[in-house]
Amino acid sequence: MARGLPLSPHFFLILLASSLQVFQKIVYGADNHTQPNLTPINRHLYHSSVDLMEEIKELVHRHPDKLSIETFKTENKGYKAEITVVTYSRNQREIDDRSKFRILLSFGQHGRELITSELALRILSVLSEEQFLPKMDHALPNDTLDRLLIKVIPMENLNGRKLVEAGDLCERRNGNLVTFVLSYLDHFHLERNLTALFSVAGRGVDLNRNWSVDWGKKEKDYDPYEENPGISPFSEPETQIMRKLSKSFEPHMWVNVHSGMEALFMPYDHRNTTPDGLPSQRMRLVLEDLNHLHCHDRCMIGSGGGSVGYLAHGTATDYMYDIVRVPLAFTFEIYGDGTASSRDCFKMFNPTDQKTFNRVLNDWSAAFFSLFKLGPNQLNKIRSTPTVNLEKLVSIDEYLEGYLMERSSRYGKKTEVLDLGLQEIRTYFRLFFLSSVLLMFMFCTRISKSKCSRPNMSTMPRDVSV
Repeated sequence: MARGLPLSPHFFLILLASSLQVFQKIVYGADNHTQPNLTPINRHLYHSSVDLMEEIKELVHRHPDKLSIETFKTENKGYKAEITVVTYSRNQREIDDRSKFRILLSFGQHGRELITSELALRILSVLSEEQFLPKMDHALPNDTLDRLLIKVIPMENLNGRKLVEAGDLCERRNGNLVTFVLSYLDHFHLERNLTALFSVAGRGVDLNRNWSVDWGKKEKDYDPYEENPGISPFSEPETQIMRKLSKSFEPHMWVNVHSGMEALFMPYDHRNTTPDGLPSQRMRLVLEDLNHLHCHDRCMIGSGGGSVGYLAHGTATDYMYDIVRVPLAFTFEIYGDGTASSRDCFKMFNPTDQKTFNRVLNDWSAAFFSLFKLGPNQLNKIRSTPTVNLEKLVSIDEYLEGYLMERSSRYGKKTEVLDLGLQEIRTYFRLFFLSSVLLMFMFCTRISKSKCSRPNMSTMPRDVSV
C-alpha cells in the first residue's frame, strides 16, 4: 500500500486561514450575498489597477521630455512586490540636478482608497500639460515647476489593490492567507511566539504601520484586521522599497495621500502633539493656506495623532520627518463619506458619482499645485534659521543590512550615525527570545518522546517455560 505524501505545516495554516476568511465574511459582512446594500466599485469612474498603470506608462511614453518611469521589484520569503515611480522634471536632462526642490508623493498605500490613485493620474496629466487646472492661470504651473523635481508613486500597495478589485472592498493591507491567520493570532497575544515561525508567504500588513518610528505599539482599540504592523519594522518589500527611495532621493517635501475624511495632517501620528520649532510652524502655515484656498476651511488641520481621534504607530510620515529629516512632511486625506456604513467601504473611502468624483480630483489637484508653490518658499525660510537641526540619522535595521552611511547630505555635511531606536532593539530581542523558546520546546519534546518509547518492564510478558 502506497504511503501518502507528508503534508506541509503551511497546508494546515492556509486551510485555517481560509476558514477564518469565511468567518470574517460572515461576521463583518464582507460577502456581498449577505450584504446586498454594499456599494460596488463604479467601473465607469475608476480605472482597474492594470488600466491605470498602463495609462500612466502611455502618458510617460508621450512625454519623454518631462516624464520618466521606473519599476522597483523585490521579494521576501516568497512574497513579491513592485512599486512604479514616475519622475517629473520639465527638462529630463536636469533630473539629477540637486539644486531643485525635491518632492516625493505616495498614493494608494491602502488598497481600498482607489480615489487617491486617480488623483495621481490627474496630477501627472496636468504636469505633462495634457490637462489643465480649472480656474488657474496656465502660466503659473510652468513658472513654478521649473524649479521642481517630483517623484510620484501612483499605487504603493498594488497587491492590496488587486484584493480590493477581487471583491474584498475593505482591504487596506498588502495581505494574503498566511498572515490573515497571524493577524488573528496577534489579537490573542500569540504573535510574539508564532509570527516569525509562520511568516513564509505573504503579509497581511498595514504598510502605514510598518515603519520604524514607534513601531509595534498597540492601542486599546487595536484591530489586527486593520492595523497589523508586521513582524518587524520594514518587514514588507513595499516599505523596504519606499525606505530606499526616500534615502536616495532625499526629498524636501513628502505627502502621503489617503482617503476616509478631509484633512491636512502634519507629524506626529504616534503622539497627540506636533513637533516643536520653526519647521513645525511653517508646516502649519502651509496647511492653513491650503485649507483656506482649496478646502474652503472645512479640512481638519494638525497632527494626525491629535486630530483623527486615535494614535497611529509606525507610520510613513513620522519616519520621513524624524529619520529621513524631510523638512515638510504631510498626510492628506482627500475624501470621506461620513454617512456610509463601516461595512460599506467603497462608499466610505471613494466618491461614487461623477459630480463628486470630478470635484475631488479638481480641488485636490489644484491644492497640490498650490503646494508646489508654497513648499519652496517655506523651505527657504526654514533654511535661513541657523537653529534648525538638519543632522541625518540611520536606523539600526539599516546598519545590520550593511547600510552604514557616510555620504554628503543635501546640506553638505557628512554624517555617520545610527538610530538606536528602542523599537528596533525590542524587535531583535523578541527574535532572540523566540529562538530560545523554540529550542527549549524541541528539547522538551525530545525528552518526552524518549520516555514514551522506553519499554515498561512491569507489563512485559514473562517467560513461563519450565
